[in-house]
Amino acid sequence: MDRAKANGVYRGRKPSIDLAAVRSLRNEGIGPSEIAKRLGIGRASVYRVLRG
Repeated sequence: MDRAKANGVYRGRKPSIDLAAVRSLRNEGIGPSEIAKRLGIGRASVYRVLRG
């Protein structure tokens, strides 16, 4: 894997959470539980996005 990363081949898994969507819904005043339901992700993931 180290060799592949050095050659730019190995990049890891693509993000499964749309960060912009989470932030957009939060700016509309929607709570983390409802955001998680709408996007089909875990509530902890929503908190992680909002914290970072």
